[in-house]
Amino acid sequence: MVAPSVPSVAVILPTFNRAWCLAEAVDSVLAQTYRDFELIVVDDGSNDGTAELLSRYAGKIRMIRRENRGVSAARNAGIAACRSPLVAFLDSDDLWLPEKLALQVAFFAAHPEARICQTEEIWVRNGRRVNPGRRHRKLSGWIFEPSLELCLVSPSAVMVRRSLFEEVGLFDESLPACEDYDLWLRVSLRHPVFLLPEPAVVKRGGHKDQLSRGWGLDRFRIRAIEKILRAGGLEPDRRAAARAVLRRKCRIYASGCRKRGRPGEAESYERLARELG
Repeated sequence: MVAPSVPSVAVILPTFNRAWCLAEAVDSVLAQTYRDFELIVVDDGSNDGTAELLSRYAGKIRMIRRENRGVSAARNAGIAACRSPLVAFLDSDDLWLPEKLALQVAFFAAHPEARICQTEEIWVRNGRRVNPGRRHRKLSGWIFEPSLELCLVSPSAVMVRRSLFEEVGLFDESLPACEDYDLWLRVSLRHPVFLLPEPAVVKRGGHKDQLSRGWGLDRFRIRAIEKILRAGGLEPDRRAAARAVLRRKCRIYASGCRKRGRPGEAESYERLARELG
């Protein structure tokens, strides 16, 4: 009996109660010009008709259905389920243009030393195209220091060699948000993150269920920086940069806590800034 061949690329699409937009995301993957891939959709306990929607794609996708544990656990489940040498992610509210996979597979073929790359994006907010602010401008190469301020790698735009996860670990399942910021910091400490200049992703935002909405997300970024500092082994310049950003984020977050009547939480972040900043 001949074993089935392993696709070159595994596409992992986590989703939770996104039936309103999921079909567009799935269709954008199935419309890729590069065909040697498998699409793994991880339904993270949806109760909005997602399972019924996905049943229409029987034979075209692999579906993993699990109890709700968050986007990190869903992505990690997809990684564990695949064996492809290249892995790409797509958030269920985003879309790919047809050449996305072809561009990145060609890049890896031409650059065997590369471990990770991402493409440029088209940003859409509430149905209208917008230009990302200057601070969100993507960079190419060694991006650890600028990535400390905010996440400069988009899950929907990235492709990685699967072996990279064996080196840096998976998504941190204890983080309910900013889990991508945490992972890309760990990656960018060790490897350059290459940027392909072609826009190949439509990044859609502005809807109410986005994890990036609301106050207080910096506490998760602070935790990611704290983890890196406590792990040790940073070069002096990188350690100084990480300490400076941690100190500033702790100060700003503590100020916000005091304004909201949470002095105990404020004091804990002020202590952390004194200890590690």
